[in-house]
Amino acid sequence: MLRNYYQFANNHTPPLFVLILPPNSQYMGLNSIIKIFMPKDRIFYSLFEQVAETVAQMGVLMNEVVKETDYDKRAKLISQIEDLEHVNDDYTHKIFTELGRNFITPFDREDIHYLATALDDIADYIFASAKKINFYKVNPNDQGIQKLAELIEQGSFHIKNAVIELRNMKNMRQITDSLIKVNSIENQADDIFDMSIERLFEIEVDAKEVIKKREIYQVMETVTDKCEDAGNVIESIIIKYA
Repeated sequence: MLRNYYQFANNHTPPLFVLILPPNSQYMGLNSIIKIFMPKDRIFYSLFEQVAETVAQMGVLMNEVVKETDYDKRAKLISQIEDLEHVNDDYTHKIFTELGRNFITPFDREDIHYLATALDDIADYIFASAKKINFYKVNPNDQGIQKLAELIEQGSFHIKNAVIELRNMKNMRQITDSLIKVNSIENQADDIFDMSIERLFEIEVDAKEVIKKREIYQVMETVTDKCEDAGNVIESIIIKYA
């Protein structure tokens, strides 16, 4: 006899199905029934990998933006970042759609939501940083801006590596090494932000430039914070499921 037991959590998560079946050949069709509820083609892993790859590409372009002195060429690079940000939004939307469609997920539904949101935040803040550089017409040939851009590229790269390893969770050393590097990058970004602000107030006499650069420093440093947030979610996942 097939029995369904429903257990609802306070946060209204989907029902938990417990199937109790006798070892009888008449239930050979069970596999086909279960497949209906299983995530198709490990879709969550594929989507997260696509998001992480997009974020890493945006990190590379961000570093190119701050090295480009020509305003028009820089605008084209920023346009590419914007396109990737829209692509990332589409992938993130698909993750949330699949989350509502599938009862069974590879790890906690909350963790899927948190990781998708954290990766989306990285993309959003990279795009915001690039936009502000051109919007304010700030010369990116600035030690603080250039160093923060390098850290953004590194941070997004290590997040991508960690996300890719989630599919099988076999290379735990690589995941933890990537997460340690992300944490270190965030700490470096904090130091660079502080030193850049101190230097800015020492040498910059134009108040408008002070305001512009300070805002750019803040947004760029926030990218590394968001990388660390994503790393914290990944760490939570591997602790639960590794």
